[in-house]
Amino acid sequence: MIGQRWLLDFVSDGRRFCILCIGDNYSRECLVLVADMSLSGSCVARELDIIIARKGKPKTIVSDNGTMLASMAILK
Repeated sequence: MIGQRWLLDFVSDGRRFCILCIGDNYSRECLVLVADMSLSGSCVARELDIIIARKGKPKTIVSDNGTMLASMAILK
């Protein structure tokens, strides 16, 4: 069902930049792509807040990045 489960992932070339990708698992809609030299937990949290204000809160957010997202900004 749309808006129930979002996927969160980082794509990187390993050297120059990384891209934060957040998408809706059901509709495959890309909710945001953010490219930068470095993406902090507070940047990820800010982008999630913006999307939630626009789309509503999902039941689940899934990520395969393990401890990469275990920051105080995300945990709050």
